[in-house]
Amino acid sequence: MTGQERRHQLLDVGRRLFAERGFEGTSIEEIAAQAGVSKPVVYEHFGGKEGLYAVVVDREVERLTTVTMMLFEGPHSKPRFEAAAVSLLRYIEENADGFRILVRDSSAGANGGTYGTLLADIAGQVDNIMADFLKSRGRDPKLAPMYSQMMVGMVAFTGQWWLDARKPKLEQVAANLIDLAWNGLANLDAQA
Repeated sequence: MTGQERRHQLLDVGRRLFAERGFEGTSIEEIAAQAGVSKPVVYEHFGGKEGLYAVVVDREVERLTTVTMMLFEGPHSKPRFEAAAVSLLRYIEENADGFRILVRDSSAGANGGTYGTLLADIAGQVDNIMADFLKSRGRDPKLAPMYSQMMVGMVAFTGQWWLDARKPKLEQVAANLIDLAWNGLANLDAQA
């Protein structure tokens, strides 16, 4: 194996083990054994378990950030939000190990921050959309950060639940999620 191939192999093994057992429950010995290498090879590539974990978390944060950036492009309509929810649930389905790592314990040894920090960043990106929506409903747009946190939290917790449940189908979960959010927002009183 080339050095780059070995690095990718160690990342894949580490990602799987961290998802199954968490940071604390995974040892450098297990990573090395499952990759068929000695412990010094892992140290050579990542400096230790913390270094490997930090790279795994950073990659997952980048994947999730890329998906969420695409979600904010285009018109802000109910079908668009539903498509965005499907995209996010599909990310969770296709990257279950990575999502489990982010949700479980991404603060341990991670340079890129925690899952909570990532969700807060996403909510911050929703602020302008939410401010425009609130203004169109006669509400104070200064409440946008609060509503953004509510919306992102609802999607994030539903995604965590669905990761284990896997029923109903992700398209149905997304449709129901957006139906609840959309109808709740559409019927928002002018005064609160």
